[in-house]
Amino acid sequence: MATLDVVSHVERAPGPDEKVTATWQLLAGGGPALNAAVVFAALGGEATLLSRVGDGPAADLIRADLAGCGVRLVDVARDGTPPVSSITVESDGTRRVVGLDATSAAIDAPDAPDAADDPASEGAMPEVDVVLVDGHHPDLAAAALGHGARLGVPRVLDAGRWKPPMRDLFPGCTHVLASAAFRLEGREESVEARLGRLMRIIGTGSGHRLAGITAGGGDIAWIEREPGGTLVNGRTRPPLVEALDTLGAGDALHGAYAWGLAAGVPDPLEVAATVASRSCETRGTRAWLDRAREFARR
Repeated sequence: MATLDVVSHVERAPGPDEKVTATWQLLAGGGPALNAAVVFAALGGEATLLSRVGDGPAADLIRADLAGCGVRLVDVARDGTPPVSSITVESDGTRRVVGLDATSAAIDAPDAPDAADDPASEGAMPEVDVVLVDGHHPDLAAAALGHGARLGVPRVLDAGRWKPPMRDLFPGCTHVLASAAFRLEGREESVEARLGRLMRIIGTGSGHRLAGITAGGGDIAWIEREPGGTLVNGRTRPPLVEALDTLGAGDALHGAYAWGLAAGVPDPLEVAATVASRSCETRGTRAWLDRAREFARR
């Protein structure tokens, strides 16, 4: 998903019929996959974003932001405008988001992603080392996952919240990183039960598999199936930071994790946890990017 984010920092959120003055603002592209692609590029990777952006002033701003961040955009929208998100970040770093998701945005969907004239068709997709999908635009996600499967590369799902189309996307993934709020089919289960179910869904193929669940600044619980078939459980502890802004931290985690898989680092989840945590020390989703490689080396 690609959105235009209007971000305002405030001392506190306004009450009913109340106006408050922002202490800082940012206008930038947003959405889980877009922000992850930006982080992937900041770490030194070559990122391509497959999405629907469309036309108009908001779309122009998104394109300019992606170009400035070094991300190639493959836009398969035929018409319409991208969704816009209004975000307030309070003094404790917590955020509130109001916006449309990719299922309700006023953008015309093209025909099936394998259509001969579609930029998302197999012949038009680039050679890649890793695929990351966010569950929005499920037809594009399915096309990307299929492309990654044909290439035999890792395929990561950002499971921020449950979306029904994920039922069909999970089996095509090799790695799933879910938020603490994520509930499979809406079920209330323990972290261990969720991890077990995720691994059963994605663990049917050969090769390395990992499912993880984040907990804000707390430990990331994970279960891993090694190439030989051995299952290993563990926890990854992010570094303690003074959080100024948590907006986009999950996106940074997924982008850095995908980069770590592609770059072959020994522990991509540890690198991703560090990058995501350190991103919270700075306002917004862009100002810290020039330090992303430094964060990844720690």
